Amino acid sequence: MKLQEFLQTKPLYYKKFDPSRMQRAFEEIAAEFSYPPIIHIIGTNGKGSTGRFLAGILKEAGYKVGHYTSPHIFSFNERIWIDSENISNERLESLHQKLQKMLPKQTIEELSYFEYTTFLAMLAFEGLDFVVLEAGLGGEYDATSVFENILTLVTPIGFDHQEFLGSTIQKIATTKLRAVQKEAIIAPQIYDEVYEIADELNIVYTKVAPASKKLQQIAQKRGFAPFFADNFLVAKEAAKKLGVKSINEKAWEYRMPGRMQRFGNVIVDVGHNRLSAKAIKNTLHTKVVLVYNSYKDKEYQEILKILKPKVEELQILPIANERIVKKEALIACAKDLGMRVREFEGIEADKEYLVYGSFSVVEEFLKRCGRSIMNI
Repeated sequence: MKLQEFLQTKPLYYKKFDPSRMQRAFEEIAAEFSYPPIIHIIGTNGKGSTGRFLAGILKEAGYKVGHYTSPHIFSFNERIWIDSENISNERLESLHQKLQKMLPKQTIEELSYFEYTTFLAMLAFEGLDFVVLEAGLGGEYDATSVFENILTLVTPIGFDHQEFLGSTIQKIATTKLRAVQKEAIIAPQIYDEVYEIADELNIVYTKVAPASKKLQQIAQKRGFAPFFADNFLVAKEAAKKLGVKSINEKAWEYRMPGRMQRFGNVIVDVGHNRLSAKAIKNTLHTKVVLVYNSYKDKEYQEILKILKPKVEELQILPIANERIVKKEALIACAKDLGMRVREFEGIEADKEYLVYGSFSVVEEFLKRCGRSIMNI
């Protein structure tokens, strides 16, 4: 069975999580792996952009580097980035066939989508100088945590995936920070509890201070929202730890798609939690039409409440997915907040738009409107 057909047999999300499954699978084939030094990235927001900045800095310093990130917007290949390029279909298929021979049949059946593709990525990264490995939704029990790493980057931690991680910042931070194996670099945090938990766990860490206004202005001139300056600072600190003596500013050009990315009068962002909503609200200077939808297990009420002061109108983007909240519930929520709401029909040239809510929202929007907003 070819890779794409095989992945379709794997549900993207399991209702019941088995924290020991990935470890058991890895122990079965650990001897067959030979992977480069790993920089692990955990946190709630900014993992993708921080990781890509670091990968860019390392690439510009002359290293061969891989970056594993998730989810993807258009194609699975986006998840495995090697020396500035997404992995090819041919290489993916070859690695899939290799992995099918390495793993016992029962293990292959048991592994989740993310667990299996994490193994694929690690096979793809053999022979490189460094790997930047982004955790999925967790930390301590994340599929990426089974591999030994040399450094952990901790991006801002906030509320998300509470059904798996816990209902308080203390619980969420503890679960994530327990993934730190050696030492950590901690990005500027909203919640001081993150530092307190790191101290309680006796983690050796470097605390990165918030970016200066000057660096925020540099980020803006390069087409980024100001908060990306913090992500770049964390990546720079990590690169210095890894022995990079001179940071090439060209690394700013290594950006992840769909992160506060502007196309004319449209901004698209794959964020989907309170922390990202607050960052976006503080970035927007004018009111926007919010093109939105949400998974039913997300805090869409809180997110809309945060964004409301900057929203002229809410337009619901229909998405065919069993995890998406019912349209009627989203409409009721918007009306309770006093927001104008209707279904999305298309982009008007005289309005500013924010497309937001998840990777699924951005993917669906770009499928519908991508060519028109990007003029391609």
